[in-house]
Amino acid sequence: MAPKLSFLRHVLLSLLLGAAACGGKKADDGGDAGGGKGGGGKGPDGKDGGPPKILPYAVVAVQPRSTVLYNDFPATIQGQQNVEIRPKVDGFVEAIYVDEGASVKKGQPLFHISAPQYEEEVRTAQAGIKTALADVNTARMGVEKLRPLVEKDIISPYALKEAQYNLQAKEAALAQAQATLANARTNVGYTHITSPVNGVVGTIPNKIGSLVTSAAADPLTTVTGIANIYAYFSVNEKSLLNFTRDIPGTTLQDKLAHMPAVQLLLADGTVYSQKGRVETAIGQINTETGSSGFRASFANPQGLLRNGGSGTVRAPRTLPKALLVPQSATYELQGKRFIYTVGAGNKVKNTEVTVVPTPDGQFFVVQAGLKAGQNVVLEGVNGLKDNMQIKPRPAKADSVFAEHKAGAGENK
Repeated sequence: MAPKLSFLRHVLLSLLLGAAACGGKKADDGGDAGGGKGGGGKGPDGKDGGPPKILPYAVVAVQPRSTVLYNDFPATIQGQQNVEIRPKVDGFVEAIYVDEGASVKKGQPLFHISAPQYEEEVRTAQAGIKTALADVNTARMGVEKLRPLVEKDIISPYALKEAQYNLQAKEAALAQAQATLANARTNVGYTHITSPVNGVVGTIPNKIGSLVTSAAADPLTTVTGIANIYAYFSVNEKSLLNFTRDIPGTTLQDKLAHMPAVQLLLADGTVYSQKGRVETAIGQINTETGSSGFRASFANPQGLLRNGGSGTVRAPRTLPKALLVPQSATYELQGKRFIYTVGAGNKVKNTEVTVVPTPDGQFFVVQAGLKAGQNVVLEGVNGLKDNMQIKPRPAKADSVFAEHKAGAGENK
């Protein structure tokens, strides 16, 4: 038994020594692999080995492009005609032929006022005409009776002249009676109130049986003509200067004539289908508000716009040489906007810019901080640092700004 146990111990010891030798060799091989040039481990001096990897980034050279920006101005909407319907005679409201909010045509009946005193005046005037006519006939007969007597020198010519003057007085009285009748009939006509324009009826505060007078403070109703509407808005002094500077023309009316059509944003944020024109401008700045008043006119064929509504006038402004950058190529820090430009040695520089968004929401118009021809990093700006070296990958400007070309000048 002793020789066998000695042999087994010898075999086990040989196996253990072999395993330890293999482990040490693997450790040495691993150390050599970690310190080699392709690894990025540590060298003999303990520092990182090899330069950092330079990554490619898409860049584009910015060039001036034509674009359209919009200025929005809150506006109040009024009908082109806003007529107050007031009674011209005193009486009681006998009939109301329309309802509030109804669309009416010119000449359509609105109210009837009961005023029997005016009908009585008509009858009185008619009777007065009959009396005056009888007086005229009597006076004429007197003239005809005296004329042959004067011709035969039977009576004095003065008697004929007196009769003729009497006839003229009676004819004047007849004309006065006829005028009285016409006035009475006019007053009766005032009891039938019709719409003076095509439009929409407003509120009707007086109901049937209410006493109305010509001196009442409140009208019977209003009729607003909305075939065309006016949008009144104010422009501050800075925007007014841009308006007068950028639009061609020597006078304010010339500039209005050259001003492009404007849009109207409704209260729900949608764009009104009809475009309008700015027709009038005060041109003087209100010292209290620091703004100037403008008026734009819009067609309203479907009657969608109503008097007293609100909206926003959107005026276009064309920039023929604007520098555009995609919004995705920028980032914001502490309320400021930044981009990365590529400089000498393909090193990027963190650049602050002043921008205005385009209507399509995809690009910025750079107003300051960028020059034409500079290369701008398009993507991955969050992973860049100042003076970091990159491998520029030029992108085609036409493809970068293709979306802007398709949507330039349109509100989305």
